[in-house]
Amino acid sequence: MLFRALQRPTRAAVTLGRRHVAPITVEVGHDIKAANIEIHRTDAPKAKLPNEKLTFGTSFTDHMLEVDWERGHGWKNPVIRPYGPIPMDPASSCLHYALQCFEGMKAYKDAKGKIRLFRPDMNMKRLNSSMQRLLLPQFDEDQLTECLKELLRLDHDWVPEGDGYSLYIRPTGISTHPHIGVGASQNAKIFIIMSPVGPYYPEGFNPVKLYANDKYIRAWPGGTGGYKVGANYAPGILPQAAAGQKGYSQNLWIFGPEHHVTEVGTMNLFVHWINEDGEEELATPPLSRGDILPGITRDSILALTREWKEFKVSERDLSMKQIQKAVHEGKVLEVFGSGTAAIVSPVSTISYMDEDLSIPLTGTDGKAGKLAERVWKKLTDIQYGRVEHPWSVIVE
Repeated sequence: MLFRALQRPTRAAVTLGRRHVAPITVEVGHDIKAANIEIHRTDAPKAKLPNEKLTFGTSFTDHMLEVDWERGHGWKNPVIRPYGPIPMDPASSCLHYALQCFEGMKAYKDAKGKIRLFRPDMNMKRLNSSMQRLLLPQFDEDQLTECLKELLRLDHDWVPEGDGYSLYIRPTGISTHPHIGVGASQNAKIFIIMSPVGPYYPEGFNPVKLYANDKYIRAWPGGTGGYKVGANYAPGILPQAAAGQKGYSQNLWIFGPEHHVTEVGTMNLFVHWINEDGEEELATPPLSRGDILPGITRDSILALTREWKEFKVSERDLSMKQIQKAVHEGKVLEVFGSGTAAIVSPVSTISYMDEDLSIPLTGTDGKAGKLAERVWKKLTDIQYGRVEHPWSVIVE
C-alpha cells in the first residue's frame, strides 16, 4: 500500500501552539496509472467558435478526464469521456463543506503546430499540496500529467492558433463522499476540463486600478491562502463587487496593523522601485506566512529576473505605508500583478486610505511599465516556443 504524508512540503510536522503534532497520513492505495486510461470518444463533436468570439471559460472541448478514488481501494482507472455533467449525490461533502481545490494552466500551439504546456509539473505539485491541505488523497503527479497529455492529444484541434490564444486547462479535485458531516472524505474525484480562450488584453495592455481593502481579509497565517482551494474565492466575490462599484478593477488584499500587502484578486503582486536603501529592487511579498498563493507565473518572474542580475530581486514584507511613502517620494517605478490568465497585469492606481496613488506607466505605449513589458515578452516567447526553454513541455 502507498502512504503519503499530508503535510506542508517544507515541514515534517505541524506545530499547534506549543504542541508538536505528528503528520497526518491518508492511505492512498492504488495510484493513478496513465497506461490504464480508458477512452470513450464523443459521437457528437461540438462546433468550435472562431477565435474572435472566444471568451474566458464559456466554451469547452469535446472531452474531459475523470479519475475516482475510494478509501481502501485507491485510484481507479482514468477515464476520458465526452464532456458533460458529473452525476453526484446531493450529500457529497464538496457541495456542503468546500472540500474542493483546483488548478489553472494553459496549453499553447507554436508556429509549427505543436502543443506546449508551461511548467505542468508545478501545477501538479500545487494541486497535490491543496489536496493534502483538505485531507484528500494525493496522486502521482507525472501520471496525472500523462493523462492530461492524452486528453490534449484527443482534443488537439481545440487548441486555438495565434499569439495570445490558448487552451485553458482546469484540473479539479473534489470530495464525492455522500455524507452530511465534517470529516475526512471516503471518496474523491479528480477531473480535468478544457476551454479555448483568447488574449486577456486583445488590444494591448489595459492597466488596472486597485483598491487596498482594509475592511475584508482574504487570508491569514495558518489559514488556506497558500492553497488553491475554492473556499478562498467565494468570500471575495462581495468585496470584488464593492470595489467595482467604487470604480476599481480588483482588491489589493492587505493584512495586519501595518497593512502588509498579500496579493491582488487572483494575482500575485510585484513592486519595482528604489527601496529604502537606495537600491533598484523588484519585490514581492513572501510565501512564509502561508497567506499567499505560490503562483507559477510569480515563481517564473522571480527566476528570470534573478537570472538577469540587473537589480535586486526580493521576497519580503511590503506594507502599504511603505508603498504610499515611496509613491510620494517618486521612488516607485512600476507595479504589476502576475498570473496564468494575463501573465502580467500593469497597475495604474492604488487606492489607499482615501488616496489614489498614481503608479508610473513608462512602457512603449504608456499602458505598462518597461519591466512588465519585458517580462511578458520573455514568458510568452517561452510559452509559444519562440524561445526554447525547459519550462515549455511539448505534447508529443
